[in-house]
Amino acid sequence: MTASAPLVAVCQFAPGNDRSANRAALTVRAAEAAARGARVIVFPEYSSYFTDPMDDSLAENAESLDGEFVQCLRQLATEHGAVLVAGLVETARDGRVHNTVVAVSDAGLLAVYRKQHLYDAFGQTESDWIASGDIGTGAVFDAAGVRFGLMTCYDLRFPEVARTLVDAGADALIVPAEWVRGPLKEHHWSTLLTARAIESTAYVIAADHPGPIGVGLSQIVDPQGVVVAGVSTGEGMATASVDPALIARTRELNPVLRLRRYRVVPAT
Repeated sequence: MTASAPLVAVCQFAPGNDRSANRAALTVRAAEAAARGARVIVFPEYSSYFTDPMDDSLAENAESLDGEFVQCLRQLATEHGAVLVAGLVETARDGRVHNTVVAVSDAGLLAVYRKQHLYDAFGQTESDWIASGDIGTGAVFDAAGVRFGLMTCYDLRFPEVARTLVDAGADALIVPAEWVRGPLKEHHWSTLLTARAIESTAYVIAADHPGPIGVGLSQIVDPQGVVVAGVSTGEGMATASVDPALIARTRELNPVLRLRRYRVVPAT
């Protein structure tokens, strides 16, 4: 590990249908992560508001990007000198909402990503409530000498999203999630996180909801596919360093990004 390798944290907690309680829980966990030295602190998908099953209350509790939730993140970023990444339910125009991830520093928004692949699978229909984000250039931001890219939950099953991010220069992929429990779902989660790391020669930093709804297993995976830190199925936190030197060595030994012969082209 190099001296300049920033520490990142994944915070596994269970947001609910009380927005103020979610902000309070996030505040406690951000302070704990910062006390450990984390420079980038990652929270799950739907951190601002979550209800299961989904219903009309999503739209009733949606916020703008200058609403209470993002302002809370900015205050915490200022207080702790860190970048905070979290999912929120964002106001949209068609009666549905956006499933959005933001990266926030003391200066404000660094990156915004609206989930592109909605969870219309395994008996779920997220698109009943969520409007998908526009496809195109990957959402990336720079912090502590590392470029991070944003994706969300079900996007993990689409390697093109990760390719878009590394094409935009990402060294680490951040994956806030609410990975719903079910047969083999823990296996899918861990396997796909590892695959995205290996094929991208990038860190993968994933924060999930704990049980009983989510699988938990938030983790930080290095560019060679090794889990360097993780959480079990309950609430918790894990931290690890993102080492630019390891990324460089891995990409020198395994130059898959340079050798590939196909490009990602958005579907029409």
